[in-house]
Amino acid sequence: MSSAPTREIARRVFAREFNDAGYTFKESEDERAPVYSLLPTGERANRILAVGTLTETEDVGEDSEYWRGRVVDPTGTFFVYAGQYQPDAANVLREVETPNYVAVVGKPRTYETDEGDTNVAVRPESITVVDSETRDRWVTETAQRTIERIEAAEEEGSEYARMASEQYDRPAENYREAVLSALEDLDSETDGEDADAGIEAA
Repeated sequence: MSSAPTREIARRVFAREFNDAGYTFKESEDERAPVYSLLPTGERANRILAVGTLTETEDVGEDSEYWRGRVVDPTGTFFVYAGQYQPDAANVLREVETPNYVAVVGKPRTYETDEGDTNVAVRPESITVVDSETRDRWVTETAQRTIERIEAAEEEGSEYARMASEQYDRPAENYREAVLSALEDLDSETDGEDADAGIEAA
């Protein structure tokens, strides 16, 4: 049996919820123990999977390249930062044209602003250019996972759901609205594409 640690599941989460997930914790005193971001819907996340439109990239480094990307989903914006320790992801941010659909797998990172607020960003393990079907599938699956977390938090009151209710003054139910708007956004895009196809066929 190998004692190598298994990789954590990459949680699907919308930007609106992710950006509210400013509380982080470890589950052991071990220096190498994973750091988890506590999602307001009552789940822990050491890694996330986000898919959206890469709308902007910028080298914000001073002494060396440090790339920032804005990845937009139907509910908000993920900020992605990659430097010398994430060379593949940094290379994508340097080279890819915007706008483009991308899938980002990475770790949540929190940092304090000068004003004392907590911001949340993604340190990417990988950034991959994807097509619109992949983006649409991610929106649908993320909506499903978010609703499952909301309902589990309401029914079971798991350890992480209790922790979320203590740490955040935002009920998990608040994110149902984000799910519905994301699905409506997807429907309106699909309807628009169908109309365009009808015009082309005419």
